[in-house]
Parts: sequence; C-alpha cells; structure tokens
Amino acid sequence: MKLRINLLPRSTIISLLMCLTLSGCAFNSIFISYPSQIAPYKQQLNSPTANVNLDAIAKEITSNDGLLYAQESGRMAQINGQFDKSKTYYEQAIAAYKAFDDQAKVSVSDMGAKASSLLLNDNAIPYRGPGYERIMLHQYQALNYLFAADAQGAMVEVRRSNELQASEQARYQKSQKSVQAMANGTIDAEVNKLGKSAGTVTSSFLNAYSYYTTGLLYELLGQPNDAFIDYRKAAQISPNNHYLQQDLVRLAKQLSMPQYDEFKRRWGDAQLAKAGQGQVVMLIERGFVPEKQSLTVPFTIDGNWQTISLATYQSSGRQAAPATVQGLGTVLKAQPIANIDALAINALKEDLPAALVRQALRVYAKAEMAQSVRSDSKRRNDQIDAGAIAMQIFNVITEQADRRSWLTLPQQAQIARQYVDQGQYDISLGNAQNTKIEVKADKTTLIWIIDTGNRTRFYSIIL
Repeated sequence: MKLRINLLPRSTIISLLMCLTLSGCAFNSIFISYPSQIAPYKQQLNSPTANVNLDAIAKEITSNDGLLYAQESGRMAQINGQFDKSKTYYEQAIAAYKAFDDQAKVSVSDMGAKASSLLLNDNAIPYRGPGYERIMLHQYQALNYLFAADAQGAMVEVRRSNELQASEQARYQKSQKSVQAMANGTIDAEVNKLGKSAGTVTSSFLNAYSYYTTGLLYELLGQPNDAFIDYRKAAQISPNNHYLQQDLVRLAKQLSMPQYDEFKRRWGDAQLAKAGQGQVVMLIERGFVPEKQSLTVPFTIDGNWQTISLATYQSSGRQAAPATVQGLGTVLKAQPIANIDALAINALKEDLPAALVRQALRVYAKAEMAQSVRSDSKRRNDQIDAGAIAMQIFNVITEQADRRSWLTLPQQAQIARQYVDQGQYDISLGNAQNTKIEVKADKTTLIWIIDTGNRTRFYSIIL
C-alpha cells in the first residue's frame, strides 16, 4: 500500500505544527487525554457536598468534542436532578448525531485517509459516540420527559431508543465487512482479551437496561403489549433476572397470552397487588464506567517497524455489588439488568480493527511528510532545520490514543420491584441517608437511584 500526500510548503508546515504544538488549535483531546479533562467533574459528582459547575463543561459543546460534552453535560444535570436543563443538553447531542447521519456515508478507508490528512490522531476526528451511547441518550431523555411530567415526549424518545437498537446493529454489521481482512497479532490478542473482560455480553448495541426502561415506560403509560415485547427482548439479553421474569409472567397473564403457561411453569405464577397496595419499581445505577487506557501496537511499513497508540480497557475484575434497599418492610435485593462497562468494552472491541487501519494510514502520512522535510533540508544544506525538529516534536506529541467516551454513565444498572401497602416510607440504599417516598394504592412509585460511590441520589414519581 502506498499513500500519496500532497504536501504543503515547508513554511506552512512549520506554522501549522507550531500552532498545534503550542496552542492546541482548539483540539483539546489531541494533546490532553479526555479522561483527565472530565475527572474533576466526576469528582464533584461523587462528592457528598460539592455541586458540578455545568457552565464550565457546557461551554465545550461548541468544540470538536461537542457531542460528547453535550452528553456529559446532560448526564451531570440529570444526576443532580435538573431534568429540564438535562433535556436541553441532550437535545444538542441528539442534533449532533442527526448532523452525522445527514452527512454522506464514508467508507472505513476513506475515513482513515481523511484522518491521516490531518496528520494528528483519532482525537482530531469529531466525536461520534458508539451505538450504546446513542441508545442510552434517548433512554435518558425519555426519563427526563417522564420526570418533567411530559408523557408524550417520553414516548417519542422510547420509540427512538427502540429503533436505534436495530439500526445500530445493522450499521455495525455493514461497517465490519471492510475491516475483516486487517490482521495484526497484537490487535487479535487485544480483541480476545476484551472479549473475556466483557464476559457474557457479546455486543455493544443490545442493551437490556434500555429495553427494560422502554418496556417499563410503555407499561406505566398504558401500552402493555409494547411493554411485553421490550421486556421479552431484555430477558433474551439478561435471562436470569428474577424481576424481569416476573414482569413477563404478570403481563402474559394480564394479556391472556399463550406464553403464560410456559412462563408460569418456568418462573412461577405472577405476583399481583393486594387490595390497598401500590407498586414500587426501582432503577438503580451504580458507579461510573471505566475510562480507556493506551495500548502500544507494533507493525511494519515497507519492512520497517513502527508503533502506534490505540485505546484499550484494563479489566478491574470488580463488579458493582447488588444493591439492598431497606425501609419497605423487608430488605429488597436488587438484581443486575446490564453491565454498561461490558457494553463499552464491546464497542471498543468492535472498533479496534478499523482504528488500526486509520492509524496505519496516518503513520504512512507522517513518514512521507518527515521524509519530504528532510529532503528539503538536505537540498538547502541546512545545518539546523526547524522543520525537521518541528516534525519530530509533532510526531511525539500527537501519538495519542483516542480515549474519548461518555464517562458519567453508570458502570452497572440494577432493578427491583415490590408491592407494598399504601403510605409513607423512609428508604435507604446501603449506608446512604434515608429518603421519604410515597406509595398510593393501585399506582406505581418509580424510584431512580443513582449511586456514584460516595453519594447516592433518589428521585421518585408516582404514575
């Protein structure tokens, strides 16, 4: 493979390199890893007392990573219970995704050539989140609408989330055809390692938590048939969740479905509310998704060994513990519905071969450019050539892995349900401070619990 590059005059190259080296030219993540940029905000979210300075992060929505900052801003506002503000930020992220969709479709090789023309790294490519992030964006936007008492808006986002589960799978399958032939021993080993870290989760675009949330909203807003469909999809991904099994039995019985007898035999009969009881449903989110690390990958170009930096995940081997909720008369034990960290790992695993293609093309481009600068210096008989020195500095500081991802998402989502007598209750999660909730007969109290480690927030609504 030979990459042809139309080089700029040496003076222009030096000016460009100095601009990029000294000022960053508005490409923050090219020189400063994204996890280090977002770390102070996560610390504020996790502090028992500190509030997040949303104005500081929201101003980055106009930057090259604008979509990512819009997602982060929306999530931070949401964690703080500012649902209207979160909705506004999420709308900006949704608009950014739509702008990507409206652009002409580009092949993987074209994308690599475009990135290599910048001669930087993948952080220079405007951020377009992986499928699971886009799906969760609409899931969270639906919850924003629900907690803002806008049922119609919530239903719109529920349908968009469902549509994306299918379309993202189709997009992934199409994109992978163009990179299947790219072989590299280090990449193959890394893909296998990431696969083991992801456990039983085999894709990034099938999210049981999103299906469960959309199913729950369908049910709470009076569409039990659609709810059953989404609960069943969630159960196909997370088959061992007891609460999800009970939802399927209950709805199959309520809707007189032929599957009821089978479900009853497998999971027991449906548990229904008694007179004077209401239902408590809990969505529990714990921790933060892990951040990407850097991986050095060796390969050869024209017989010469080169190295590049790609992103990876280091497996911690730790999962969030199942939550226990006290205060409802008995200790209610939640069960995991989805490991968001596994979705993130799979998204990276799916992208690694294409990322290697882009990086390889970029190394070609840099090598050609460096050779041109050296030849130009030789022709001029320069003893010290500023262009050659600038190229060396440039190649070092721009060899950065793309470690961008939505880092304020939870590590794991859990669910729980229980029928209780109507009344007031003081509930707590572990050692978190108690919060008061109300349960009404024949109604559902939806409780959204967000546990970031050192701080737990409770939000509830009666439907």
